[in-house]
Amino acid sequence: MIKPIPDLPDNILGFEASGKVTGKDYEIILVPAVESKLKEFKNVRLLYHFGPDFSGYELEAIWDDTKIGLKHLTAWERIAIVTDTEWICSATRIFGFTMPGHIRVFKNDELPAAKNWVCE
Repeated sequence: MIKPIPDLPDNILGFEASGKVTGKDYEIILVPAVESKLKEFKNVRLLYHFGPDFSGYELEAIWDDTKIGLKHLTAWERIAIVTDTEWICSATRIFGFTMPGHIRVFKNDELPAAKNWVCE
């Protein structure tokens, strides 16, 4: 499940993932929010929090994540990934260099620092 994180500055998208993230989560929540925000702003920032009860992605969600990231590759100004899930940390470190913006990984107990960083 994905839900928006409220009360962020206008140019920042925030999402919290919990349980199993599905392709429908991307189709109904994340993709429309990204598309809408990019109509307002040329560049956006992203705070993506994988909470302690995050249990994984469906294959369709992984594909949707890849598509939205590549479709708007140059639009991502700053991305904060917040997670204790080791494979997400590793994947971000391995592939993060391909993103033209800045990307950082934070642990779940560093969520306030991640919010501060993405809002700077």
